[in-house]
Amino acid sequence: MDGGGPGGGATVGVQIHHSRRLPDFLQSVKLKYVKLGYHYLISHLFTLCLVPVMIIVIIQASQLHPNDVRQLWLHLQYNLISVIICSVFIVFGSTVYIMTRPRAVYLVDYACFRAPDSLKATYDKFMKHSRLTGDFDESSLEFQRKILERSGLGDETYFPEAMHQVPPQISMQAAREEAEQVMFGALDSLFANTKVKPKEIGVLVVNCSLFNPTPSLSAMIVNKYKLRGNIRSFNLGGMGCSAGVIAVDLAKDMLQVHGNTYAVVVSTENITQNWYFGNKKSMLIPNCLFRVGGSATLLSNKSGDRRRAKYKLVHVVRTHKGADDKAFRCVYQEQDDKGKTGVSLSKDLMAIAGGALKTNITTLGPLVLPISEQILFFATLVIKKLFKKNVKPYIPDFKLAFDHFCIHAGGRAVIDELEKNLDLQPVHVEASRMTLHRFGNTSSSSIWYELAYTEAKGRIRRGHRVWQIAFGSGFKCNSAVWEALRNVKPSRNGPWEDCIDRYPVNLAS
Repeated sequence: MDGGGPGGGATVGVQIHHSRRLPDFLQSVKLKYVKLGYHYLISHLFTLCLVPVMIIVIIQASQLHPNDVRQLWLHLQYNLISVIICSVFIVFGSTVYIMTRPRAVYLVDYACFRAPDSLKATYDKFMKHSRLTGDFDESSLEFQRKILERSGLGDETYFPEAMHQVPPQISMQAAREEAEQVMFGALDSLFANTKVKPKEIGVLVVNCSLFNPTPSLSAMIVNKYKLRGNIRSFNLGGMGCSAGVIAVDLAKDMLQVHGNTYAVVVSTENITQNWYFGNKKSMLIPNCLFRVGGSATLLSNKSGDRRRAKYKLVHVVRTHKGADDKAFRCVYQEQDDKGKTGVSLSKDLMAIAGGALKTNITTLGPLVLPISEQILFFATLVIKKLFKKNVKPYIPDFKLAFDHFCIHAGGRAVIDELEKNLDLQPVHVEASRMTLHRFGNTSSSSIWYELAYTEAKGRIRRGHRVWQIAFGSGFKCNSAVWEALRNVKPSRNGPWEDCIDRYPVNLAS
């Protein structure tokens, strides 16, 4: 989990006390969020009603005898008014349906950046370099060592080139070089795998929380790949690890407006200029958890791309708790008393994350849960709220709605708590744990490394549903639901290509 880039995921990973665990959010649900989910459902009621009517008409028509068809034709010849009314109704209904239905958004493919082996950061190298900088006292060094031991990270995660130097070469140029290496590396793989030319891209959305130079990261991509002059480009900053889902949502909205085009979403974070060189404990944790990573995703609203696309976007549900002061400040970039900048993490972070998650899944539930689960859940909720009965709420089984879970790999403890609260099995959180172990917390791109892991394991079949869920500063919790359009195989040059056979590894406590 993240704050605004390197930040929020840290606390969840290692500093967990009983008073700071995720609350049992499924035991208390606010009715208004259930209503919101049902509002989303009812907003598509016309389509839901029209489909069964059309099916009934087709079934009835298929059962007609040729003589019945002839009699119907003769009857219509002498009832011109009826014919006109029926025709107008059919044309009007078809027009309304075509005009109001949203365009389907397909995920053609995506690519995750894989850094060269020369950038690997082992435990020993991390601790050695931290000591050699001379910025950390013994207490801070010991604190970081304990965090690393309990973090769930392995010995093969990556640091940017600047952080491998002693002392670290922190500069604007080094930060730009890191951003270019990650973004261009992911995009080169994406264009190579999809055979899409950069000039075909109509929408570009880039998200990076803590590095927002001028010209922007999106402008750097436009310049590198010589994208067309009328491209709709966006650069999202300061939105934390959940910004990847936000970027997909923005791209989806743009694809509703601009037809027959492609959208590229680039999600990354920058470490070079955002390392904390102080001794405040709550600001040290991101140093230990965040690592180099990024992803590039190709979305399309072209109907012809359905045949080759991996997934179809089904739902995006976004929750923002920023109106609450505690939620707003729980992950906060600031300077310590020595004037050194970092991301500060509040002791209330876990409780706030639990509240945001509760709201998000309560809204998402009516959209994805089977009707049997919805009836049981809603009935117990109404009895509890309206009749003030002391009834234990029914906990919906989200395993009936989703086949695969991509929980943002922000830290070991948040994965533990979601596994417990959603009653998931180890296999459901395997992708999150292994991504954290192999790549660390790569911020908003982590959910794509997790999906790539599931694909590399050969587990995704046609019709399977994938739930991506991420947290970020503000405080936000966002979900994206995808449906597999075929049995999905991993793309070439994937991040797990040469190591998937070694996973899952045993993560002993």
